[in-house]
Amino acid sequence: MVQYKSVLKDAMVKILPTVEERQKALSEVNVFLKELNSELKRVRVKAVAVLGGSYAKDTWLSGDYDVDVFVRFDLAHKAENLSDLLERALKKWHHERIHGSRDYFWVRNGIRYEIVPVLNIRRASDAENVTDFSPLHVAWVNKNGSKLKNDIRLVKKFCKASRCYGAESYIRGFSGHVVDVLVVYYGGFVPLLKAASKWVPKVVVDVNRVYKGKALLVLNKSKTEGPLVVVDPVQPARNAAAALTLVNFDCFVSAAEKFLKKPSCDFFVEHGVDAAVLAKKGYLVSVEVATLDAKEDVAGAKFVRAFEHMRDALSDFGVKDSVWVWDRKGEGKWFFVLKTKELSAVFDWPGPPVKLVDAVKKFKQVYKGTFVRAGRVWAKVKRDERKPEQVVRRVLQDEFVRSRIKSARLI
Repeated sequence: MVQYKSVLKDAMVKILPTVEERQKALSEVNVFLKELNSELKRVRVKAVAVLGGSYAKDTWLSGDYDVDVFVRFDLAHKAENLSDLLERALKKWHHERIHGSRDYFWVRNGIRYEIVPVLNIRRASDAENVTDFSPLHVAWVNKNGSKLKNDIRLVKKFCKASRCYGAESYIRGFSGHVVDVLVVYYGGFVPLLKAASKWVPKVVVDVNRVYKGKALLVLNKSKTEGPLVVVDPVQPARNAAAALTLVNFDCFVSAAEKFLKKPSCDFFVEHGVDAAVLAKKGYLVSVEVATLDAKEDVAGAKFVRAFEHMRDALSDFGVKDSVWVWDRKGEGKWFFVLKTKELSAVFDWPGPPVKLVDAVKKFKQVYKGTFVRAGRVWAKVKRDERKPEQVVRRVLQDEFVRSRIKSARLI
């Protein structure tokens, strides 16, 4: 642990909110909560707005002004549409309604508030939506991770810098809740990284030992398809890490291995994509993209799906690396690092096995100059697209891509 102490100490200086920053942010947040509670009373709903998320857990990072607010509705409103009730209290603010399993809202006034309606449940059976458990997540962390708040901050920033943080559908990385549970389970930043450096799918984290080592046998298979199973400490039937992709899992494991081998504050710095650095790895193809005018999660998910489609289309060139960046406001870029910048003029096209006489006959009628290899007939076929730029221009015209982004161009 000694070899990491100075690095972690230096990292904390940059990610821990200062006393002044904390006072300023919380002062503004408290004013907003007071005004929102006043509006809730005005529209005569039985609900109270309280601080949630990382601000309620005191695990927020310096410079992070995305604040979760839970509006806890009395069970008397259980049969009503909580989102509609909440929206009545938000009329004095310019707000954006975000569709989900239960609609929630964004209000921006320097700070971005994510305002989530929840039932003020007393027992699990009272819940009608997964979001109803969110305040219980906060309470669980404050009770079980009270001495690990800075470790949680370190893991969060570590994941952000490694580009594997975020529960959004277009990221599918480590959520804040999953980070909380992992830090509590392993007992801190370094113990978590030491464990993660040895992870191979599927990893099971059952902090309360609910399933006594049999979670993969007991939980619904649809909830254990990913590389990491984190049994939710307040909802044991739920895998809190179900959305995590193998790519992001591997990214975290790789970053953990590298940090333990050579600790550095650089692991806590969110670097932008450096095209010059990528170009040193191979032949770089860059695309500038304008995303759809849609809700962030929708626009982001379609942007990433189009990116993946383009990456697949470039597979013949050998994709060594690929990365996307998006400002969440409408502008993004795709970067593809390729092994080769030009393919051969012809390529071998596989035909049917030689034992399928009729099929071979038809194949030879279509293709000239056929030959046999490994019990199958083949043909030399002229390649229409030899350069990646040709492929990119064609794929950008595909309906699949055109329906998922506003516009794009090679840069």
